[in-house]
Amino acid sequence: MTVIARVPALAPFEVRSFRFQWPADLLASWAFEMEGVILGWFVLVSTGSVLALAVFGSLQFLGTLISPFYGMAGDRIGNRNLICLMRASYVVMASALMGLFLGGFAAPAPVFVLATLMGLVRPSDITMRNLLVGETMPTPLLMRAMSVSRMTADSARVIGALSGATLVATLGGPGLAYIVVTAVYGVSFLLSLNVGIKRVRTVRDASLFASPLKALREGFAYVWSTPDVRAATLLAFLMNFAAYPMVGSMLAYVAKDIYHLSQTGLGWITACYAVGCLIGSIVLSIHGARVRAARTMIAGAIAWFSLNLIFSWIAAPAWGIPMLVAIGLAQSLCMVPMAVILLRTADPAFRGRVMGVRMLAVYGMPLGLLLSGPMIEHLGFTASGSLFSLVGIAFTLAIAGRWRHHLWHPQSAANAI
Repeated sequence: MTVIARVPALAPFEVRSFRFQWPADLLASWAFEMEGVILGWFVLVSTGSVLALAVFGSLQFLGTLISPFYGMAGDRIGNRNLICLMRASYVVMASALMGLFLGGFAAPAPVFVLATLMGLVRPSDITMRNLLVGETMPTPLLMRAMSVSRMTADSARVIGALSGATLVATLGGPGLAYIVVTAVYGVSFLLSLNVGIKRVRTVRDASLFASPLKALREGFAYVWSTPDVRAATLLAFLMNFAAYPMVGSMLAYVAKDIYHLSQTGLGWITACYAVGCLIGSIVLSIHGARVRAARTMIAGAIAWFSLNLIFSWIAAPAWGIPMLVAIGLAQSLCMVPMAVILLRTADPAFRGRVMGVRMLAVYGMPLGLLLSGPMIEHLGFTASGSLFSLVGIAFTLAIAGRWRHHLWHPQSAANAI
């Protein structure tokens, strides 16, 4: 018996496509995180403004506005082809940043411009990954596959965050560090070329090719008229708006102005948050076959907001770091089942459009960042974090109550085992 056959969490690797997709996604995620640490710290130090940091973070999610079109483009030219084009663009933009830093031309303005260009593409990367998994993975393996796939981003927050800070310190600046980032993007692109596609959508929607706007309207109508998909999409927006900002881009502010840490310290606390996410993904990859997705999603959301509330009152890294691990665990228990609900319950003919509409929910993050930046400057991190968390808990309970039959009933499609 092979190792894959003996270890349930490794079952998705029986699919050839996944054996190429997983390392490709892993390397792309590593590069994302390295860039986040390098550029986030550069913006904060060069501008001295938490508002500028919030704006920079929000620019990286600008592409959420056009994310539904990525889903339709994947249906037209193939999801593998689209993700390869996206990852080729990462290589080009990372090379441009590398040239700026090595040539001594780096300044907030050009970095913001390139962040905007990257933000038009990168937010849809996770959507294309999920669609590829949904296309190539048998339904019984979907929860495990999504959990293992999620590990690429979770482990990247550990390794990418630490390596981003370490590379700058070791190599003497962001220019040489960006040589490594560009190389990592390049290897990810090459691996993506080998991802195979098993077409499971046998029904082609003619309107998808004749009228993209009509197909988009049909995608929105499908999401709005399908209760479990609608509830999961609304909850995704809420999590991005009220939960992610406090433990995302704002961690640079927490590290520098509350914990009084260096850039390396930022890397460490980001990595600790990611460790919790990784633990959650591992738990789901092992026990995914017995998890009721919708119930786990709601419980994870409430736990995440509750832990964020506690975290906002902590002023010492000795207590904040363990709390970040717990927050990361709650995040995985919320977001992985959410993706499974959308892939499992959506009609295959609408899957690309559903995941594209779902990506619009990520636009909640730049909105949350743009709101939290001024709030933190005027009210402080404690008051702002508390307000965001309490609002999040209230709306999570409202969503769970409104669609309780679809999200909590053990026999509902979203809770199928």
